[in-house]
Amino acid sequence: MWVETKSRQVQAGIGLLGAVFLLSSLAACGTISREYANTPRWPNAVLALPAGVRIPARQAPQALALAERTEVFPPIPRHAILALSGGGANGAYGAGVLVGWSRNGSRPRFDVVTGVSTGALAAPFAFLGSDWDDALEHVYAGGGARRLLGWTNFAALAAPSLFSSGTLRRLIDENITLEMLRQIAREHAQGRRLLVVTTNLDAEQPVIWDMGAVAAGGDDKALVLFRNVLLASASMPGIFPPVLLQGVSPEGASVAEMHADGGVNLPFLGVPEALPAESIGATNLPRRVLYILVNGQVTASYQVTRGNLRGILARSLDSWGKASLRAALAENAAYANRNGMDVFIAAIPDGIDASILNFAPAAMRSLFQLGSNSAATELVWARVSAPRPQAPDPPKVADASMQNPID
Repeated sequence: MWVETKSRQVQAGIGLLGAVFLLSSLAACGTISREYANTPRWPNAVLALPAGVRIPARQAPQALALAERTEVFPPIPRHAILALSGGGANGAYGAGVLVGWSRNGSRPRFDVVTGVSTGALAAPFAFLGSDWDDALEHVYAGGGARRLLGWTNFAALAAPSLFSSGTLRRLIDENITLEMLRQIAREHAQGRRLLVVTTNLDAEQPVIWDMGAVAAGGDDKALVLFRNVLLASASMPGIFPPVLLQGVSPEGASVAEMHADGGVNLPFLGVPEALPAESIGATNLPRRVLYILVNGQVTASYQVTRGNLRGILARSLDSWGKASLRAALAENAAYANRNGMDVFIAAIPDGIDASILNFAPAAMRSLFQLGSNSAATELVWARVSAPRPQAPDPPKVADASMQNPID
C-alpha cells in the first residue's frame, strides 16, 4: 500500500512539473499576427461599415440620443429599456428570467435592448420578443455550451487563450441566422435599438455596436459581422481569444482592431452610457424605465475556493465582476434619481451556487429554471431607483417680511 501511494505521489509530482513547464512555455506560443499599418483583408466580411454602426462609449450621450432615435411613432406613456449584463455561464439565469417573464404576461416590448458579454448573446432574442423564447432556452439550457471549456477545446499552445472559441462560434452560427437579422432590421426601421458592447483592446475603450444597423445590411456579409461582434463581446480575455474586427487607426488607416469581452470596461450598458441627461429630464418626453438583468450575484459571499486553475479563475472573475457591477449600479441609480427614471434589477439570489465558468448542462439548466420560476411568479424584480417626487411650491405669504418658506 505504501509503495502504491508513493508511486501515485511521484506521478502527481511529475504531472505538476510538466504542468509548470507547459504553462511557462505558453508565453511564447499562441499569438495572433498583427500588421497594424497594413489594410486588413476581410474575406466574407464588410469592407465599409455603414454609418452609425460603431459608437465609442465616451461619445454615447451625444451620438446615441436614444430619446430621439426611438421617437418614430407617437410617444407612449413609458419607454422600456433592458440592459443584459455579462456573467458567462450565469447567462442561463437571465435567459430563464426572460422566458418566465413572457409566461407571466407582463414582459414589455423593449424600445432599447443592450447586451454585454453573455448578455450580448441573449440580446437579439430578448429584442425580438417572446416568439424567440424557445430558441433562447435552447442556447442556454439545451446543453450546447457544455464543451466550451472542455479539454477538446484546450488551445493554449495555438491561441492566446486557454480555450479555443470554436464551440462558442458554432453556438452563435447555429442560432444567429439571416431570418433573425431580417426581423431585427425591421424592428430597427421602426425606431427600436439593439446595442452590443465590445472592448477595443487597442484603444482601451468600449465600443457600442448598433446591431440593428448591422442587420439592415441583410446579406451574408452583414451576418458575418453580426456574428463576429457577438463572438468578440462574449470572449472573456484569457479564456477565449479576442476577435479582429474592422476599424480605423488614429491616423485614419483601415486596420484590424482587437476586440474582446465587453465586460472588461462595462458590466452592463445602462443609463449614463446610453442616454443623454437633457433628454431624460425633458418634461415633454415619455417616462422611461430601465430593467437591469444581472447574470450573476451582486453581493460578495464566502466560499472556499478550489485550488485548481478553473476554481481560481472562476472565483477571481466572479469577484471582479461583482465589484464592477456594484459600482455601475450605484452610478446608474444616482443618474436615474437625478433624471426621473425608474430602475429595476434582477439578479441571482444570494446563497445560490453560481459560477461564471460552470457550463455543465445540469448547472445551467438549474439556473435557467430558477430565473424562469422567479419571473413567472413576479418575485424577481427589485426597485433600485424611483423618480423623486417634485417638491411642492412654497406657500404664499401675506407679509413680505416672512421670507422663510416652509419645507
